[in-house]
Amino acid sequence: MNIILLGPPGAGKGTQAHHLVESRDMIQLSTGDMLREAKDSGSEMGRIVADVMARGDLVTDDIVIGLIREKLQGDKQGGFIFDGFPRTLAQADALADLLEEQDETLDAVVELRVDDEALVERITARSTCGGCGEVYNDITKPWPADGKCAKCGSTDIKRRADDNEDSLRNRLMEYYKKTSPLLGYYYANGQLASVDGLGEIDDVKAAIAAALDK
Repeated sequence: MNIILLGPPGAGKGTQAHHLVESRDMIQLSTGDMLREAKDSGSEMGRIVADVMARGDLVTDDIVIGLIREKLQGDKQGGFIFDGFPRTLAQADALADLLEEQDETLDAVVELRVDDEALVERITARSTCGGCGEVYNDITKPWPADGKCAKCGSTDIKRRADDNEDSLRNRLMEYYKKTSPLLGYYYANGQLASVDGLGEIDDVKAAIAAALDK
């Protein structure tokens, strides 16, 4: 099964992709991770990526498609999760062409639907353990009173510099301008399923599972 996870920044795509990797043996194809992996690989594609990034240029769609092509030709396990790609209608068309070329199908597109105001409230209160990556929230899951991560005992608490209201609203606007048209694109193709991305993690996980198992 091959799927796309869609949703604005902070909607929980990474968390849910991790659950799908564990529960369904799927492979998460995160654009950022693939670029970093390619840059460090020493391969021909890696040298191209490293050169582009060294110049400070944006990585082209052709490069990202090339990286995805390499992954599709490897071990497929339980299928692929496209996380962070496509972001535009042009990229959606390019991915459709690539999947057809590789004799693969896109089985579902899952939108993590959120309320902007609730999302801003949640993300601006977010912090992360620097030791293990456990996520905390000042409102719903505060950092333990003893100052130690409940999972690994680390005292290293981190907050992303861009987890502030102004930055997040700018990122949301960018998402709606460029990526939200994909919702209509995949709805028209009969592939879109929407779930509440602001529910409890296990509830979101169950809703995604139900959508995929239809």
